[in-house]
Amino acid sequence: MLVAGCAKPEPPAAAEPIVSSTFNATDVAWLQLLIPMTEQALALLGSAPERTSNAQVIRLAVTMNGEHRAQLTQLRGLLSKAGVPETDIHDGHDIPGIVTPADLLIVNKTTGSTFDRLFAEHVSDYLRQSVLVAKGEQTSGADRETKALAVAMAKARAGELAELTKNGWL
Repeated sequence: MLVAGCAKPEPPAAAEPIVSSTFNATDVAWLQLLIPMTEQALALLGSAPERTSNAQVIRLAVTMNGEHRAQLTQLRGLLSKAGVPETDIHDGHDIPGIVTPADLLIVNKTTGSTFDRLFAEHVSDYLRQSVLVAKGEQTSGADRETKALAVAMAKARAGELAELTKNGWL
């Protein structure tokens, strides 16, 4: 808009991210939550071989690490397909299921059975919350591919929770 006597136009409004028409707000919110949740869980999973000699914990951590890295790649790909830049809008938030930097500091100062207990506690919280929010995506999301990933992740993470329970860690 020009004001009389002023030749300077108003600056353009900040550009909104272009979201693909197949994605709705639930799809984007789910992706934006699961990416940092998974990243933080991967930091915990990656520390297990150095912190414990429990073969079951190490095997579970290594298996989950590979699977969750692949899921993280899929999550990022879908967020990119949605046309939304990857930014951690939850940085600094204490959200259920997120292994916080403070949690990692504590866990990574432990070894042996203390590590195993904290590992199981944090991993189970992460898995439970992942299953819960995946159900929300399944019922309220719009993008077919994102909803399919939510179904697959919920099933896989429920299976991982069952393994924690079967091993007596929960």
